Amino acid sequence: MSSHDLYLLSPEIGIVALAALVIFVDLIGTKRERLTWVAVIGLALPATCVFLLIGDLSAWWNVGGSGQNSGDSFQAVGGTVTIDQFGLYFKSLFIVTVGLVILSSGRYAERFARYRAEYLALLLIATAGMMLLASVQELIALYVALELATLPLVALAAFLGDSRSSEAGLKMLLLSALSSGLILYGMALIYGFLGTTELVAIGNEIVRGNEPFGGPVLLLATVLVVAGLGFKIATVPFQMWIPDVYEGSPTPVTAFLSVASKSAGFAVILRVFLIAFAPLIQDWSILFAVLAAASMTIGNLAAIAQANIKRMLAYSTIAQAGYIMVALAAFHGAGLQASIGTSALLFYLGGYTATNLTAFFAVIAITNQTDSETIADLGGLGRRAPFLAIALAVGLISLTGLPPTVGFMGKLFVFSAAMQSGMVWLVVVGLVNSVVSAYYYLRVVRTMYLGEGAVSTPVAATATMKTALVLTGGIVVLLGVWPTLLLDITDSAALTVLP
Repeated sequence: MSSHDLYLLSPEIGIVALAALVIFVDLIGTKRERLTWVAVIGLALPATCVFLLIGDLSAWWNVGGSGQNSGDSFQAVGGTVTIDQFGLYFKSLFIVTVGLVILSSGRYAERFARYRAEYLALLLIATAGMMLLASVQELIALYVALELATLPLVALAAFLGDSRSSEAGLKMLLLSALSSGLILYGMALIYGFLGTTELVAIGNEIVRGNEPFGGPVLLLATVLVVAGLGFKIATVPFQMWIPDVYEGSPTPVTAFLSVASKSAGFAVILRVFLIAFAPLIQDWSILFAVLAAASMTIGNLAAIAQANIKRMLAYSTIAQAGYIMVALAAFHGAGLQASIGTSALLFYLGGYTATNLTAFFAVIAITNQTDSETIADLGGLGRRAPFLAIALAVGLISLTGLPPTVGFMGKLFVFSAAMQSGMVWLVVVGLVNSVVSAYYYLRVVRTMYLGEGAVSTPVAATATMKTALVLTGGIVVLLGVWPTLLLDITDSAALTVLP
């Protein structure tokens, strides 16, 4: 590996080095409360590396690049990893996400204060795996990065050590192993049929014929890969692990899982299907349309009956995966439609990250003090904790898709892309499901402001939690009224991943 390769991989190396630093600082006996600030401030290193790569890529593009999707990237490790605007968008998203999650974990992390260093290190290592996932261009490297991102999350799910948390970790471990096996079988079929594991070479080898998905072998391989990745993004019918794992895991870990893991899964799906399976775009876009409709419907209907706020948000996550996959279905038109669909998907993921983190951060602050996750116990929160109630309301309104929030703009872009590609029926399903989701999202808001709680004790948020909520909530509203701030970035990132 050359020095140039090390430079291109510097964001991931910086994250891993930060994880090692956190462990080292804990070993020399400093106060564990300071480890949070070591981790947050230390994220400046990988963030700086990402900005330097963005600057280098922009300079190359302006001076010697064509501005098209033919070569606007750098290759590392023999072409196994590519550095482009698409990958750097996700790396930035993951760094911001883990920083905010760490910032919001302060008081909650007191539950496992003795292992605070290990908690932070596992979060950072999982982030490094996700950052690598966004850039890999080869199936074996993809699998290694996938395991690097998943295994730390399994340990984090069981971090509380009680029965619920241990059950969550065990379920995630077993189903992660199953999904990894499915992906490996799919990769083996692809390699055996086409003789290569490089995504670009796979796309070149596939010859579009009259058979669906290029023939029975590629059809089976596609189904296996979709099934394995469907576990990562929490889509129907691979969502069975979500409610129990989300409810049993530490709430900051649940927040991280709900956005970072989902974003990483969609980054892989876009890489694999837009590059390797590009000749079959008409076929697999229909497959994702069916999965999108099923995920939206089942996720929203199941969420209605939930009395636990974390389980409700878990089923909400399944429904949100369906909305995001509407953008994948928009690739049915190929060409310009694929570009519009990719940009809409990236925008939705960015907005969803801010939205879901806002909701979960408020839940962390509330449940950590009330020791209750029941929706009914949120009654009177508008009076007991006005700041947290407003923050949770903003997150839930954005998840519903109401203006003036980024959730509204995200659904507008995703549904518009689907309309332009002719998937009118899918847009109708999405709109109906959005109306259904308003029932259980706004039910929580009504409970907070019109319901009566069992206790009247005020609920206060720490300074770090307020900071995290102001940042995420501000982004939710800002991008809702000024979406071009993010849309211009996603438009550019979308061009670099298209075939």
